[in-house]
This record gives sequence, C-alpha cells and structure tokens, in this order.
Amino acid sequence: MTAISAFATRAGLATGLALPALGLLAFVAVPLTASPYVLEAILLPFLALSLAGLGLNLLTGYGGQVSLGSAAFMAVGAFAAYNFDLRSGLPLPVSILLAGVTAAAIGLVFGLPSLRLRGFYLAVSTLAAQFFVQWALTKFAWFSNGSPSGIIAAPVIELAGLRLDGAVGRYLFSLSIVAAVTLLVHRIVSGPEGVNLIAVRDNETAARVIGVPVLRTKLVAFALSSAIIGVAGVLWAFTYLRTVEPAGFNLDRSFQILFIIIIGGLATLRGTFLGAALIVVFPLLLGRLSAAAFDGLIDAGLIKLTERIVLGTTIILFLIAEPNGLSAILSRLTARLRGIGRG
Repeated sequence: MTAISAFATRAGLATGLALPALGLLAFVAVPLTASPYVLEAILLPFLALSLAGLGLNLLTGYGGQVSLGSAAFMAVGAFAAYNFDLRSGLPLPVSILLAGVTAAAIGLVFGLPSLRLRGFYLAVSTLAAQFFVQWALTKFAWFSNGSPSGIIAAPVIELAGLRLDGAVGRYLFSLSIVAAVTLLVHRIVSGPEGVNLIAVRDNETAARVIGVPVLRTKLVAFALSSAIIGVAGVLWAFTYLRTVEPAGFNLDRSFQILFIIIIGGLATLRGTFLGAALIVVFPLLLGRLSAAAFDGLIDAGLIKLTERIVLGTTIILFLIAEPNGLSAILSRLTARLRGIGRG
C-alpha cells in the first residue's frame, strides 16, 4: 500500500506540474523561439480551430446534439466583432465579448429545433444556419461596410494602446483567449451543468425523470457552444486570415471542425486540441511531401486532390482503428508508461 500511495502521490505531483510547465512553454518559450512561419501558418489556425472544436465538443460530445453549422457561427462572430469595432468604437475585448453574445443569440434560434429533433434530422436543421448566414452576409452589404467584393481587412488588434500587429502579438492574444475559454469550459463540464449535458446525451427520458431540465440544458448548450465558436471566428479572421469574408467560413470549415472533435475524441477537452493539431499539421506535411515527390511532374490541382484523398482515407482508417480518438490513444500510452515506471 505504501508503494501504491507513493506512486499516486508522484502521479498527482506530475499532473499538478504539467499545466504550469505547459503554460510556461506556450506563453514564454514558443514566442521566444518559434519562427513567424510556425506562428502564422501552424499555431494561429491551430488555436482558432481548437477553440471552435471546444465549442462544438461541448454541444456534440457532452450534449449529444449534432451540428453542421459551426462555420456559420464563426462567421457571425467575426462579422459582429468587425461591426461592433467599426461602428461603436468599443475596446476590442468588449467587441469580441459582444460578438460571442451575438453568436449565442443566433445559435439559440437555430437550436430551437433540438427541442423536437435529434440525430440526422437535427444535423440537417443546423445545416440551414450555414446556408442562411452565408446568404445574409453576401446579400446585405451593410455587414461588410459596403465592400463590393465582400472582403474587408480585419482591424488591427490593440489593447490599452499596445498594438499586437506582429505574429507574436497575435499569437499571445489568441493564446490568452483560448486558455481563458478552455478553463471556463472545463469548469462547466466538471460541474452540475456538465452532468446535466451528459445525462441528456445518454438518455433524455431518464434525465427528465431524475429532474434534469432537458429543454433548458439543450438551449444553454447551443447558446454556449455558438458563443465559443463565434469567438473562434473572431480569432480566425482577426489573427490568422487578417480579413473578414464569408468564403472563409464555408461548409468545408464546418466539416473540418466536426472532424477535429471526432478524431480527437468526443467529450474530452484534451482530444479537441489533439484533433486540431492533426487537422492543421497533417495537410502541411502532405503538401511538403507531395511537392518534394511530384513537383513539376503532376498538375497542382491533381496534387491537391490527392492530398485530400489521402487525408480522408487516413481519417477513415484512424476511426476504424480507434473510434474514441487520439485522446484514448494518449491515455493508453500514458498508462503504459506509468506501468513501465512502476515496474
């Protein structure tokens, strides 16, 4: 028993030190050592997509409500933040907060069918949000401040008079928001609201019998999920793309976010970040390999199509081999290493 207690103490100490070490690495070591390419091509999209994945995982992984309109709520957040910043003169953090509230309101409207629908039917109804939002943003020029092309430059990120226009500044800005929202989501899923979400996901009838407010839980899940995804849209447009345009939030983006939570693992925050890392890095690696192997020999469009086929095949094979995602693989690997350490 003494050996087991000592091992448990060491494991708890290691877990307690892991988060501060990770924070030190992300906030200090990465900005000091990473190149602008790594920051802008890998870490900025990774952070934005991780945040969008967190929002969708809260709704789908924990709440069991399928949504195919994530990119629409990203677009709502990005355009709302742009217009709040342009027309009200509010500080950027306030504009981002109001953008999240706006996305939550839109998500609440499109979440109303969840009170009656489930599964495939709910997914189709949320798909309507994708087409409606894209139509509205292209139809009404007011949203893009009258731009003929609908493409507008994102405002410069500025906090307390400090311009965060460089790659490091935009990275730290995104990282701070992602870290804060991740802590918030962790508190939600670890508390009573998280228990209610899982109860509704597993069995609505049983949840209603034991006193879970099913309707309120569903609507709150849609609102919170949409708010988080809306803030992710702000990061995607303001820190990564540096432009605000409807084309940046198409249906492919919705599927990309869905793939992130499936690959990483449903109902796990850690899996969301693992899935986003794979989705961002793997296509870059494929692009480098295909360019090295076939540069000048095969048409660029064919290479791009081949990359998509390889990525899709990899995802399918991965899900067959491990349906619970990268988080389950990491858990098994960690357990095996701990077993080796005890041995």
